[in-house]
Amino acid sequence: MDNLNYGVIGNCCTAALISEKGSIEWLCFPNFDSPSIFAALLDREKGGTFGFEVSEDYHTIQSYVPHTNILSTTFVSEQDEFAVVDFMPCYELYDNKEYYRPAEVYRYIRWIKGRPRIKVNYHPAPDYARGKAFFNVTSRYIETYSSSNNKDRQYLYSSLPLQGIVNHQEFILEKDEFFLLSYNEKVIPVDIEREKLEYCRTLVYWLNWTDRTRKFTIYNDIIERSLLTLKMMSFYNGAVLASLTTSLPEAVGEVRNWDYRFCWLRDASMSIETLFKIGHADAARKFMKFIQSTFVAEHDTYQIMYGIRGERKLTEVILDHLSGSKNSKPVRIGNDAYHQRQNDSFGYLMDLIY
Repeated sequence: MDNLNYGVIGNCCTAALISEKGSIEWLCFPNFDSPSIFAALLDREKGGTFGFEVSEDYHTIQSYVPHTNILSTTFVSEQDEFAVVDFMPCYELYDNKEYYRPAEVYRYIRWIKGRPRIKVNYHPAPDYARGKAFFNVTSRYIETYSSSNNKDRQYLYSSLPLQGIVNHQEFILEKDEFFLLSYNEKVIPVDIEREKLEYCRTLVYWLNWTDRTRKFTIYNDIIERSLLTLKMMSFYNGAVLASLTTSLPEAVGEVRNWDYRFCWLRDASMSIETLFKIGHADAARKFMKFIQSTFVAEHDTYQIMYGIRGERKLTEVILDHLSGSKNSKPVRIGNDAYHQRQNDSFGYLMDLIY
């Protein structure tokens, strides 16, 4: 059965949606608007997923590490227990002048008790599952790419035997293990100590971000979670996405399924105004730079929406081979709404500038 209750991780370059059972069911590399690697969200059979198979004795509990965009899914049975801690590295480098936001997902398997038995469901479907996925298992990583695009490649590193992952072998957990899925081959050695370092740096980044956020006496935890999500939907250059996904239906079985991985001036202005009011003036500064570089500097006619790098042409394409969320076709990438006129967008933008 389709379940649309997801946790989200991200690093202001891209994001992943993770089901209550700990499966990555939406991920685009290297950026929000890149082709998907996992899209079970849009097609259970072909879309691609990365999760774990356990016996029916288990139930799962999912929560965020408090005040962060790090997600923990705990698998619990009577005798055994382990947690999958998911995050994308995101932290400041070199005296806060630069940020490290690689196209990477870490999945840290924290052993808690017993001898949990797991199988890894690693089924990437790169390039929106448009071609056949090829696997190349080396001594260091599992490399994957699509027959429809062999330039974009993914590299899975793990402390578990790589051939065993591909062969869908059962593993017994007796200690902590890890996975790193990366868009780039890593030059430095990848091990569990590196993973712990990346975790700590990312944890501190998010804790510092929420610490600089205005606090409220009631509903603060809910407001904080909303703000952390808004922050994740901000591209590092200041653009703000309307959504992290494409083609989730407005009504199940209907055709109003759009790609929202773009920057609408109206939605972005409201999001930025919210971030500004709760103490994040830097988000507003970055957004204004994005606005200046996108259409002010060019003295161009303005559009209601732009690509996240300021692209003006957002050609819509239908992906016929995907069945759609809850069988709601068509699945679209790109968005022809960039031709539309919505004069109120300017009002929201002027309000923000004021």
